[in-house]
Amino acid sequence: MIRSSTIAVRLLISLVVFTLCAELAAIAAYYVETGAFFYTHEKTYPDLLPTPEDRLVIGEAIHPYFGVTHRPGTPFDIPASLQADPAAPARQRTNNFGFVSPYDYPFSRARDDQFLVGLFGGSVGLWFCQVGAPRLVDRLKQHPFFHTREIVPLCFSHEGYKQPQQALVLAYFLSRGQGLDLVVNLDGFNEVALGALNHERGFDASMPSVQHLDPLINLVNQSALTPQKLESLAAIFRTRQRLVALSETLERTRVASVHVALDWYYRRVLDRYTRELGRFAALPSNPPANALIQATPPVAPRDRPALFADIAGVWSRSSLLMHEMLEARGSVYVHVLQPNQYFSTRRFPAGEAATALSDASPYKRSVEEGYPLLVATGESELRPTHVRFFDATRVLDTPAEPVYMDNCCHYTRAGNHVLADFIAASILNSPGPWRP
Repeated sequence: MIRSSTIAVRLLISLVVFTLCAELAAIAAYYVETGAFFYTHEKTYPDLLPTPEDRLVIGEAIHPYFGVTHRPGTPFDIPASLQADPAAPARQRTNNFGFVSPYDYPFSRARDDQFLVGLFGGSVGLWFCQVGAPRLVDRLKQHPFFHTREIVPLCFSHEGYKQPQQALVLAYFLSRGQGLDLVVNLDGFNEVALGALNHERGFDASMPSVQHLDPLINLVNQSALTPQKLESLAAIFRTRQRLVALSETLERTRVASVHVALDWYYRRVLDRYTRELGRFAALPSNPPANALIQATPPVAPRDRPALFADIAGVWSRSSLLMHEMLEARGSVYVHVLQPNQYFSTRRFPAGEAATALSDASPYKRSVEEGYPLLVATGESELRPTHVRFFDATRVLDTPAEPVYMDNCCHYTRAGNHVLADFIAASILNSPGPWRP
């Protein structure tokens, strides 16, 4: 009769042999798959496909007052061509309200000699905050009034913003106690270009930009869960948690046979996760009538001339509201109609023309039709009400160096500097505390 101790030894030897064979087989399998030796190589796993809610984490969100906004802490990169010092850090982050600013809002004065300048507008205004504002500060500092003051630019501009968003943003921050000595509103392009796109897509022209808002509305509508979507989403989250736990275990595992077995299981779970994501996407969403976010359709039928007349009216009335809100607080409001290449007498060099001009631009026709009305409205409705309105549409017509950096509306570093010089001169030549 075989002793139990002998049986135990044989079982132990069998287990050791099995383990060694399994380990050798796993090492071989790992090498075939990766071309590397398991013990000296760490296999990496790609990021998981996002869940439906993860897809909302794209740097933008819907703000209940402003429309589209950046999420706080979102990275914002400045191209090297726009930097004063190419070696300087090119990445900034959005503040607590999602604006690209080194300061959280409301910003409080640290000293009495700080002069707070709010910069409002769309993406042109946003880039001006980063590229043109330092030049604007330098030019203002040459004046005796500003020479002994610290000028603090505060950026309230965001891609796609158009009136009445600037007026709404200003009203909100004034209600929150934000002090401002001077406000520069740089706008015009988004009003006509994006307002016309709104109309074409079934939004009222006064609504936030359909280009920026519609994708987020679609995401939110898809996330407004039917019972079937809720069940699928729960399965997605459970499976994702399992995948995360497996990947963490795989990172810690240094036994090849265990790693290969877990890796096989990980692949099966990942396949299930991917299939469930596809099933979720295929499930019908709530109908548009049940959408959580409603954008107002056109309030009346309009042909193109009537549309641009309406856009110009909203634009001028919003500007007047900004002026009145600031004037009541002893602050100065400056409104600048921004230049655009599709409303220009500039003789474009061939290289710049290839970059800046496109007959296929979805904005070209709207700028050509809408800008003359903005110029006329600014002169007939804003100037008579003592709004400091300045038409900058010809400012970039004469510089020799390239001033436009794309076929939309944005300016090179040189273009931003030319515009900053114009704005500084316009401010200093207009009524304000700097003119005794």
